[in-house]
Amino acid sequence: MSNILATNKKAFFDYEVKETVEAGIVLKGYEVKAVKKSHISLNGSYATFHKKELFLINATISEYQAKNQPKSYDKTASRKLLLKKNELEDLWREVQEKRMVLIPLKAYIKGNIVKIEIGICRPKKKYDKREVLKRKAVDKAIKSSLKN
Repeated sequence: MSNILATNKKAFFDYEVKETVEAGIVLKGYEVKAVKKSHISLNGSYATFHKKELFLINATISEYQAKNQPKSYDKTASRKLLLKKNELEDLWREVQEKRMVLIPLKAYIKGNIVKIEIGICRPKKKYDKREVLKRKAVDKAIKSSLKN
């Protein structure tokens, strides 16, 4: 992966990532320009199926140039994700049978194409999140004591 444009840091805290899949995304020309300038946010976004097609929901792509943007432009519109048919069927099975959630983890450029890394995730329990916070606090205390 080269040229990472956006990451979803909150996803790694809220979800346990089991597996990742690389997907293309359908964008308009002005959206591609905005994404290449890192005007994309994956926070709070997720992927879901509609009629056997995968869509990215709630990802924010801000305007590239506000004056040249269409008046009906929606920053958080759903955008279609592109995968092979057998990959879509595997993801569908994971979501339906194992109760997994599809969360976008990264947006990056591969070659000259914008790609989204989708994580097949399981939501963490509250006690798992508390453990992570305690571990971070201990690590921070150790680093500060070693520094002094």
